[in-house]
Amino acid sequence: MPLSDESHLLRAIELAGRSRENGNHPFGAVLIDGRGDVVLEAENTVLTENDCTNHAELNLVRAASRRFDAPSLLACTLYASTEPCAMCAGAIYWSGIGRVVYALGSDGLTAMVEGSEGSSELELPCREVFARGGRSVDVSGPHLVDEARVVHEGFWG
Repeated sequence: MPLSDESHLLRAIELAGRSRENGNHPFGAVLIDGRGDVVLEAENTVLTENDCTNHAELNLVRAASRRFDAPSLLACTLYASTEPCAMCAGAIYWSGIGRVVYALGSDGLTAMVEGSEGSSELELPCREVFARGGRSVDVSGPHLVDEARVVHEGFWG
């Protein structure tokens, strides 16, 4: 994994920790443009905004879609503290973002969340969602699993 990917993933994990500190689920996302510059960051706001769709990646995709045109988004990379869920993967796909890099995989998250009160996982890896589309999305992950796991410890039950 290139050093730039590692630093952006570490930032996404840091945002996940901040999301948890702010009273939300521990997820964070960062968007990097084609030049390698950080252009957007987002946290999960499901609990504080009382909206089950306010995942970090979806919050980021909403902002990115308002701000950038399709060719610009195609050159972007979304870094996520945890593998994007099916809902977020669909939004990433439709936004036109060209690449996704994630830390903790959905299987690792499921193992941590299983049995938690009110939890429900939709086990559908983002690669499977992207594979059903008419364009490719480059996916890399899981990476930095131990670091990403830390922000979830003690949160899910």
